[in-house]
Amino acid sequence: MSPSSPSPASFSPVPSGTVARLTLLASLYFSQGLPYGFFTQALPVWMRQQGLSLTIIGASSVLALPWALKVLWAPLVDRYDGSRLGRRRGWILPLQAASTAAIVGLAVVGHGAADSVERQAGAATTVLWAMAAAMFITNLFAATQDIATDGLAVDILTPSERGVGNGVQVAAYRVGMVVGGGALLAGFSTFGWLPTLLLMAGLIAVMTVPMLLYREPPLSPSPLSSSPSSPVSLWASLSFFTRDGGRMAIWAAAIGLYKLGDAVGSPMARTMLVDRGYSVVDVAWLLGTLGSVAGMAGAMVGGLVARRSRLRALLMCGLVHAALMAAYALPVVLGLDVEDGRTLVGALVVLEHVTGGMATVSLFTAMMDASVKATGASDYTAQASVVVLVSGVGSALSGLSADILGYLWHFMLAGGLCLVGTLAMWPVYRLGIAPRAHVAGAVMGDGAPTAPQEVR
Repeated sequence: MSPSSPSPASFSPVPSGTVARLTLLASLYFSQGLPYGFFTQALPVWMRQQGLSLTIIGASSVLALPWALKVLWAPLVDRYDGSRLGRRRGWILPLQAASTAAIVGLAVVGHGAADSVERQAGAATTVLWAMAAAMFITNLFAATQDIATDGLAVDILTPSERGVGNGVQVAAYRVGMVVGGGALLAGFSTFGWLPTLLLMAGLIAVMTVPMLLYREPPLSPSPLSSSPSSPVSLWASLSFFTRDGGRMAIWAAAIGLYKLGDAVGSPMARTMLVDRGYSVVDVAWLLGTLGSVAGMAGAMVGGLVARRSRLRALLMCGLVHAALMAAYALPVVLGLDVEDGRTLVGALVVLEHVTGGMATVSLFTAMMDASVKATGASDYTAQASVVVLVSGVGSALSGLSADILGYLWHFMLAGGLCLVGTLAMWPVYRLGIAPRAHVAGAVMGDGAPTAPQEVR
């Protein structure tokens, strides 16, 4: 790769219209959600069926460490491009190919071990380690691809499109999780390791086609740089936290706190269902498919709500989501078995995922407000890494919390953390700490009218 210096003659104009831009981004975010959904949905259920403890299951979330550490190499994505392929495209295409190859390799190597789980005592451990290694490698590729994709989104979306754009982002990611965590999980138990993983690799390859056809425009000059090719500091991601007199550091702490409760509560919803007697197919349907579809719908609604007021969207969605997270304790409190509790659990899953999707989109849209085009990938990744780091810590401790407190008090704790994170957004916005985008005569923060201004 070479320092960013694209030639205008090498590129055709950006895709015409909002639909074309959103379609391109949707294909890329789907590619990230597909393997992540498969590994996060299949691995906890499979591990629990093998008799592993909740603490170990919760700790397995450290395999997503690349998502938290990607802030360290995000400036490289801003600084270097693929020359003729394009500033963002030069990263995305090779990483899509690498992800596909990694999954194909896992399909071939793990095929024999997966088919012999019941015949060999050590085969289950082999499959577990294979899935763990595949999840880590795939997360490494996907996390780096996500840096470039987020940078592309900052580049091509206007401030007024960010709400809907982030709605599409989360929705497409959740569609990938529907397929990976629902359909492919069910297929994994029915057809086995090899066909399922080869299908997943094929789907990622197909989702690469829109990016192959896309021709990226050159980077336009930014207020933060004198020319499109001005070098981006390797410390660009970390320097984000010192911006605006340190206000962005406070903002980063707020967005981490906003996601902490969800990170603590959500992982144990799957194991709770397994312990209540739900089958793999039940869990795949409820959380992998039904929950992801509900989250997708919530993401689209959240994108529309966040268009006028980021704060209102964050508060409204966060408060309801906190109550629903705590409500996951109801099947345990009421002592409902699988048949008696199916309707209640289904309703909880749908409502919690709808509000969770709305809250996530509202947060991601506000995070994009703090990103500028010259360092868009680094700015957004700095914030996303805070969210992932906090989420990783919360997820890693979730099993320990459930082991010590039991499911009842575990979900009450998660709901309380969601509430605290939501209420913290009020002073952050009212004191002018949170980032705001100014467009079309309205502040995209609290909805107060103002004269049109330049986006920060």
